[in-house]
Amino acid sequence: MVSIIIVNYNTYNYTKKCVASIYDKVKNTNFEIIIVSNGSDDYPISNLCIEFDKIKLIENTDNFGFAKANNIGISISIGDYILLLNSDTELINDAVAIAKEVLIKNSDIGIVSSQLLYPDGELQPTCQNFPSITSEILETTRLFKLFNKELIAKNYINSWLNLKTDHYCDWVWGTFFMFRKQDLLKLPTNKLSELFFMYGEDMEWCYQFKLINLKCYYVSAAKVYHFVGKSNFGNSFKKNSTIIKNEIIFIKKYKGYFYSLVIRVLKSIKYLIQSLKNKSCFELAKLYALPYE
Repeated sequence: MVSIIIVNYNTYNYTKKCVASIYDKVKNTNFEIIIVSNGSDDYPISNLCIEFDKIKLIENTDNFGFAKANNIGISISIGDYILLLNSDTELINDAVAIAKEVLIKNSDIGIVSSQLLYPDGELQPTCQNFPSITSEILETTRLFKLFNKELIAKNYINSWLNLKTDHYCDWVWGTFFMFRKQDLLKLPTNKLSELFFMYGEDMEWCYQFKLINLKCYYVSAAKVYHFVGKSNFGNSFKKNSTIIKNEIIFIKKYKGYFYSLVIRVLKSIKYLIQSLKNKSCFELAKLYALPYE
Protein backbone atom coordinates (compact mmCIF):
# COMPACT_ATOMS: atom_id res chain seq x y z
CA MET A 1 0.00 0.00 0.00
CA VAL A 2 1.04 3.60 -0.66
CA SER A 3 0.27 6.20 2.01
CA ILE A 4 -0.17 9.56 0.31
CA ILE A 5 0.47 12.48 2.67
CA ILE A 6 -0.93 15.88 1.70
CA VAL A 7 -0.24 18.92 3.86
CA ASN A 8 -2.98 21.52 3.60
CA TYR A 9 -2.56 25.14 4.62
CA ASN A 10 -5.44 27.28 3.37
CA THR A 11 -5.47 25.50 0.01
CA TYR A 12 -8.83 23.73 0.22
CA ASN A 13 -9.74 24.04 -3.48
CA TYR A 14 -6.31 22.86 -4.64
CA THR A 15 -6.31 20.02 -2.13
CA LYS A 16 -9.73 18.90 -3.36
CA LYS A 17 -8.52 18.83 -6.98
CA CYS A 18 -5.37 16.99 -5.93
CA VAL A 19 -7.38 14.30 -4.12
CA ALA A 20 -9.79 14.00 -7.07
CA SER A 21 -6.85 13.42 -9.44
CA ILE A 22 -5.58 10.61 -7.20
CA TYR A 23 -8.92 8.82 -7.38
CA ASP A 24 -9.06 9.40 -11.12
CA LYS A 25 -5.53 8.33 -12.07
CA VAL A 26 -4.34 5.74 -9.54
CA LYS A 27 -5.34 2.26 -10.71
CA ASN A 28 -4.48 -1.20 -9.39
CA THR A 29 -2.59 0.25 -6.41
CA ASN A 30 -3.88 0.19 -2.87
CA PHE A 31 -3.58 3.60 -1.29
CA GLU A 32 -4.69 5.70 1.62
CA ILE A 33 -4.77 9.49 1.71
CA ILE A 34 -3.72 11.32 4.85
CA ILE A 35 -4.47 15.04 4.88
CA VAL A 36 -2.68 17.06 7.53
CA SER A 37 -4.33 20.45 7.87
CA ASN A 38 -1.91 22.96 9.38
CA GLY A 39 -4.22 25.29 11.27
CA SER A 40 -6.12 26.21 8.11
CA ASP A 41 -9.08 28.55 8.33
CA ASP A 42 -10.15 28.98 4.71
CA TYR A 43 -12.74 26.18 4.48
CA PRO A 44 -13.67 23.09 6.54
CA ILE A 45 -11.25 20.48 5.22
CA SER A 46 -13.41 17.80 6.86
CA ASN A 47 -15.82 18.19 3.93
CA LEU A 48 -13.40 16.16 1.83
CA CYS A 49 -13.93 13.17 4.09
CA ILE A 50 -17.60 13.22 3.13
CA GLU A 51 -16.91 13.39 -0.58
CA PHE A 52 -14.01 10.90 -0.69
CA ASP A 53 -13.36 7.69 1.22
CA LYS A 54 -9.88 6.39 2.17
CA ILE A 55 -9.06 9.77 3.73
CA LYS A 56 -7.59 10.13 7.19
CA LEU A 57 -7.71 13.69 8.46
CA ILE A 58 -5.45 15.34 11.01
CA GLU A 59 -6.34 18.91 11.94
CA ASN A 60 -3.48 20.69 13.69
CA THR A 61 -4.35 23.69 15.83
CA ASP A 62 -1.46 25.68 14.35
CA ASN A 63 0.80 25.79 11.29
CA PHE A 64 3.57 23.37 12.24
CA GLY A 65 5.42 23.70 8.94
CA PHE A 66 5.90 21.27 6.07
CA ALA A 67 8.36 18.79 7.60
CA LYS A 68 6.66 18.35 10.97
CA ALA A 69 3.22 18.06 9.38
CA ASN A 70 4.46 15.30 7.08
CA ASN A 71 5.97 13.42 10.01
CA ILE A 72 2.65 13.65 11.83
CA GLY A 73 0.93 12.16 8.80
CA ILE A 74 3.53 9.42 8.45
CA SER A 75 3.08 8.48 12.12
CA ILE A 76 -0.46 7.19 11.43
CA SER A 77 0.26 5.73 7.98
CA ILE A 78 -0.03 2.01 7.30
CA GLY A 79 1.55 1.84 3.85
CA ASP A 80 4.93 0.29 3.06
CA TYR A 81 5.53 3.22 0.72
CA ILE A 82 5.13 6.90 1.55
CA LEU A 83 4.35 9.60 -1.01
CA LEU A 84 4.61 13.21 0.07
CA LEU A 85 2.44 15.13 -2.37
CA ASN A 86 1.96 18.89 -2.43
CA SER A 87 -1.60 20.11 -2.17
CA ASP A 88 -1.10 22.26 -5.29
CA THR A 89 -0.60 19.30 -7.62
CA GLU A 90 -2.74 17.16 -9.90
CA LEU A 91 -1.75 13.76 -11.26
CA ILE A 92 -1.63 13.59 -15.05
CA ASN A 93 -1.18 9.83 -15.15
CA ASP A 94 -0.70 7.01 -12.65
CA ALA A 95 2.51 8.54 -11.34
CA VAL A 96 2.03 6.72 -8.03
CA ALA A 97 2.29 3.25 -9.56
CA ILE A 98 5.18 4.27 -11.84
CA ALA A 99 7.23 5.65 -8.94
CA LYS A 100 6.45 2.69 -6.70
CA GLU A 101 7.64 0.28 -9.39
CA VAL A 102 11.02 2.02 -9.46
CA LEU A 103 11.44 1.49 -5.72
CA ILE A 104 10.36 -2.15 -5.99
CA LYS A 105 12.91 -2.92 -8.71
CA ASN A 106 15.86 -0.90 -7.39
CA SER A 107 17.09 -1.49 -3.85
CA ASP A 108 19.77 1.19 -4.22
CA ILE A 109 17.19 3.92 -4.84
CA GLY A 110 15.70 5.55 -1.77
CA ILE A 111 13.74 8.48 -3.18
CA VAL A 112 11.75 8.78 -6.40
CA SER A 113 10.36 11.97 -7.89
CA SER A 114 8.18 12.62 -10.90
CA GLN A 115 8.19 14.96 -13.84
CA LEU A 116 6.56 18.22 -12.75
CA LEU A 117 4.86 20.48 -15.25
CA TYR A 118 3.41 23.97 -15.24
CA PRO A 119 -0.23 24.14 -16.39
CA ASP A 120 0.99 25.14 -19.88
CA GLY A 121 3.06 21.95 -20.12
CA GLU A 122 6.48 23.50 -19.53
CA LEU A 123 8.78 21.31 -17.44
CA GLN A 124 9.86 22.46 -13.98
CA PRO A 125 13.50 22.09 -12.79
CA THR A 126 12.69 19.39 -10.25
CA CYS A 127 16.26 18.09 -9.93
CA GLN A 128 19.05 19.95 -8.15
CA ASN A 129 22.69 19.54 -7.16
CA PHE A 130 23.90 19.79 -3.58
CA PRO A 131 25.75 23.09 -2.95
CA SER A 132 29.34 22.73 -4.14
CA ILE A 133 32.34 25.07 -4.24
CA THR A 134 33.52 23.42 -7.45
CA SER A 135 30.24 23.94 -9.27
CA GLU A 136 29.98 27.54 -8.03
CA ILE A 137 33.48 28.37 -9.30
CA LEU A 138 32.75 26.81 -12.66
CA GLU A 139 29.42 28.63 -12.97
CA THR A 140 30.65 32.01 -11.72
CA THR A 141 33.69 31.99 -14.03
CA ARG A 142 31.69 30.38 -16.89
CA LEU A 143 34.44 27.76 -17.19
CA PHE A 144 31.73 25.10 -17.38
CA LYS A 145 31.34 26.05 -21.06
CA LEU A 146 34.61 24.24 -21.72
CA PHE A 147 32.85 20.93 -21.01
CA ASN A 148 30.26 19.09 -23.09
CA LYS A 149 26.61 19.41 -22.14
CA GLU A 150 26.33 15.87 -20.78
CA LEU A 151 29.22 16.39 -18.35
CA ILE A 152 27.84 19.77 -17.30
CA ALA A 153 24.41 18.32 -16.60
CA LYS A 154 25.79 15.37 -14.66
CA ASN A 155 28.21 17.24 -12.44
CA TYR A 156 27.59 20.93 -12.32
CA ILE A 157 24.45 22.70 -13.51
CA ASN A 158 21.14 20.88 -13.46
CA SER A 159 19.47 23.42 -15.73
CA TRP A 160 21.23 21.51 -18.51
CA LEU A 161 19.56 18.23 -17.57
CA ASN A 162 17.22 16.61 -20.06
CA LEU A 163 14.05 16.42 -17.99
CA LYS A 164 12.41 14.19 -20.59
CA THR A 165 14.67 11.28 -19.59
CA ASP A 166 15.20 9.29 -16.38
CA HIS A 167 18.33 9.92 -14.32
CA TYR A 168 19.91 10.00 -10.88
CA CYS A 169 20.39 13.37 -9.21
CA ASP A 170 21.50 14.84 -5.89
CA TRP A 171 18.11 16.00 -4.64
CA VAL A 172 14.58 16.67 -5.79
CA TRP A 173 11.75 18.94 -4.72
CA GLY A 174 9.44 17.65 -2.01
CA THR A 175 6.46 18.25 -4.30
CA PHE A 176 6.28 14.56 -5.30
CA PHE A 177 8.55 12.60 -2.96
CA MET A 178 8.20 8.83 -2.63
CA PHE A 179 10.24 6.48 -0.42
CA ARG A 180 9.99 3.24 1.54
CA LYS A 181 8.66 3.68 5.04
CA GLN A 182 11.20 1.19 6.41
CA ASP A 183 14.07 3.41 5.28
CA LEU A 184 13.05 6.07 7.80
CA LEU A 185 14.35 3.76 10.53
CA LYS A 186 17.85 4.19 9.06
CA LEU A 187 17.79 7.98 9.43
CA PRO A 188 19.35 9.70 12.50
CA THR A 189 16.01 10.43 14.19
CA ASN A 190 14.01 7.61 12.54
CA LYS A 191 11.93 10.26 10.80
CA LEU A 192 12.30 13.10 8.32
CA SER A 193 14.38 15.98 9.61
CA GLU A 194 12.36 18.90 11.00
CA LEU A 195 15.26 21.35 10.98
CA PHE A 196 13.45 23.64 8.54
CA PHE A 197 9.91 24.98 8.84
CA MET A 198 9.64 25.29 5.06
CA TYR A 199 12.12 25.25 2.13
CA GLY A 200 15.33 23.23 2.24
CA GLU A 201 13.87 20.23 4.03
CA ASP A 202 13.74 18.22 0.79
CA MET A 203 17.44 18.90 0.13
CA GLU A 204 18.37 17.71 3.59
CA TRP A 205 16.17 14.62 3.36
CA CYS A 206 17.88 13.59 0.13
CA TYR A 207 21.29 14.21 1.68
CA GLN A 208 20.43 12.07 4.70
CA PHE A 209 19.30 9.29 2.37
CA LYS A 210 22.62 9.65 0.54
CA LEU A 211 24.46 9.15 3.84
CA ILE A 212 22.76 5.76 4.21
CA ASN A 213 23.75 4.86 0.63
CA LEU A 214 20.37 5.37 -0.99
CA LYS A 215 20.12 7.31 -4.24
CA CYS A 216 17.67 9.87 -5.52
CA TYR A 217 15.98 9.14 -8.84
CA TYR A 218 13.92 11.19 -11.28
CA VAL A 219 11.45 9.18 -13.38
CA SER A 220 10.12 11.10 -16.38
CA ALA A 221 7.22 8.71 -17.12
CA ALA A 222 5.45 9.84 -13.93
CA LYS A 223 3.77 13.15 -14.74
CA VAL A 224 2.22 15.70 -12.38
CA TYR A 225 0.93 19.24 -12.78
CA HIS A 226 2.35 21.60 -10.17
CA PHE A 227 0.68 24.96 -9.56
CA VAL A 228 3.83 26.50 -8.11
CA GLY A 229 3.56 28.63 -5.01
CA LYS A 230 -0.02 27.88 -4.05
CA SER A 231 0.96 25.78 -1.04
CA ASN A 232 3.68 28.04 0.38
CA PHE A 233 3.68 31.39 2.14
CA GLY A 234 4.73 35.01 1.83
CA ASN A 235 6.09 37.27 -0.89
CA SER A 236 9.08 36.61 -3.12
CA PHE A 237 11.54 38.43 -0.84
CA LYS A 238 10.46 36.41 2.21
CA LYS A 239 10.58 33.20 0.18
CA ASN A 240 14.04 33.90 -1.26
CA SER A 241 15.50 34.97 2.08
CA THR A 242 14.12 31.83 3.75
CA ILE A 243 15.47 29.55 1.01
CA ILE A 244 18.93 31.13 1.16
CA LYS A 245 19.07 31.15 4.96
CA ASN A 246 18.13 27.46 5.08
CA GLU A 247 20.65 26.62 2.37
CA ILE A 248 23.44 28.24 4.38
CA ILE A 249 22.32 26.43 7.55
CA PHE A 250 22.36 23.14 5.59
CA ILE A 251 25.88 23.74 4.27
CA LYS A 252 27.22 24.69 7.70
CA LYS A 253 25.65 21.57 9.24
CA TYR A 254 27.12 19.10 6.76
CA LYS A 255 30.19 20.90 5.35
CA GLY A 256 31.26 23.34 8.04
CA TYR A 257 31.43 27.11 8.50
CA PHE A 258 34.34 27.81 6.13
CA TYR A 259 32.70 25.87 3.30
CA SER A 260 29.45 27.80 3.77
CA LEU A 261 31.35 31.11 3.82
CA VAL A 262 33.05 30.34 0.49
CA ILE A 263 29.72 29.34 -1.07
CA ARG A 264 28.15 32.61 0.10
CA VAL A 265 30.96 34.70 -1.38
CA LEU A 266 30.87 32.86 -4.71
CA LYS A 267 27.09 33.09 -5.00
CA SER A 268 27.12 36.79 -4.11
CA ILE A 269 29.68 37.44 -6.84
CA LYS A 270 27.76 35.33 -9.34
CA TYR A 271 24.46 37.10 -8.79
CA LEU A 272 26.15 40.49 -8.69
CA ILE A 273 27.56 39.82 -12.15
CA GLN A 274 24.19 38.57 -13.37
CA SER A 275 22.50 41.70 -12.02
CA LEU A 276 24.22 43.70 -14.75
CA LYS A 277 21.73 42.08 -17.15
CA ASN A 278 18.95 41.17 -14.74
CA LYS A 279 18.34 43.66 -11.91
CA SER A 280 16.35 41.12 -9.88
CA CYS A 281 19.58 39.17 -9.27
CA PHE A 282 20.92 42.05 -7.17
CA GLU A 283 18.50 41.08 -4.41
CA LEU A 284 19.90 37.53 -4.40
CA ALA A 285 23.46 38.89 -4.26
CA LYS A 286 22.56 40.93 -1.17
CA LEU A 287 20.79 38.03 0.51
CA TYR A 288 23.85 35.75 0.16
CA ALA A 289 26.01 38.52 1.62
CA LEU A 290 23.92 38.74 4.78
CA PRO A 291 25.28 37.05 7.94
CA TYR A 292 23.40 33.87 8.86
CA GLU A 293 24.98 33.03 12.17
